[in-house]
Amino acid sequence: MAKITAAEVNKLRKSTGAGMMDCKNALVEADGDFDKAVEILRKKGQKVAAKRADRESSEGAVIAKVNGSKGVIVSLNCETDFVAKNESFVTLATNLAELALNCDSKEALLDADYEGIKVSEKLTEQTGVIGEKIEIGDFRTLEAPFVGSYIHAGNKIATLIGLSADVEGADVAAKDVAMQAAAMNPVALDESGVDQEVIDKEIEIAKDTLRAEGKPEAMLDNIAKGKLKRFFKDNTLINQAFIKDSKQSVADYVKSVNGELTITAFERVALG
Repeated sequence: MAKITAAEVNKLRKSTGAGMMDCKNALVEADGDFDKAVEILRKKGQKVAAKRADRESSEGAVIAKVNGSKGVIVSLNCETDFVAKNESFVTLATNLAELALNCDSKEALLDADYEGIKVSEKLTEQTGVIGEKIEIGDFRTLEAPFVGSYIHAGNKIATLIGLSADVEGADVAAKDVAMQAAAMNPVALDESGVDQEVIDKEIEIAKDTLRAEGKPEAMLDNIAKGKLKRFFKDNTLINQAFIKDSKQSVADYVKSVNGELTITAFERVALG
């Protein structure tokens, strides 16, 4: 049997993130062969992943990254908040988001190289290390002349904002609007982006409420349209009252920063 040194155990731990005893046992089983020990730990991850495949992974870290005119949000999901707050888990999520800037889909990210192995293999490996189901949840990209981002404290919500031009003040406006989107959770950028199904449901709810209040049937359509306008004002990003100054809309705020600016798109990802 090969003699296993502390330095070899530490090298394997740094390479895989596995615990000291797991690394020592893997090296013993591999008779000191480093690559074989790594493979043993990965197979352990595969076994754990198979056992926990039906577990719910509703916790995790949501990370937004921007590179010039492109932004990406990646959600790395796990089973418990304890793991989600772990520094190494957040670091992995951050690294994956950086890598995702060069990918156009979740599938491409999972197939991308991460320290010599595929991302999908890295997630399986870390499932064995941590003992929980780990997977990529959401994957969103946004491209615009200027893209800004915001990550809410605790990495539970992240947003991207696309602006129409890379001009003076764009960075400030994008950050403020990204915070707005995180806090107020708009359903769409503007009225045209709201699904017809949502509109029909809001009108139906409004009419049912009005009937319960005893309003005449002939008046329902007009009053319901007024309530729908209020829905658009409260739930579409550009029409919402700006959280830092409720006297102006988000669109008006952006114009006040720079008259050339408009919001072109946004993405919002939240856990839970």
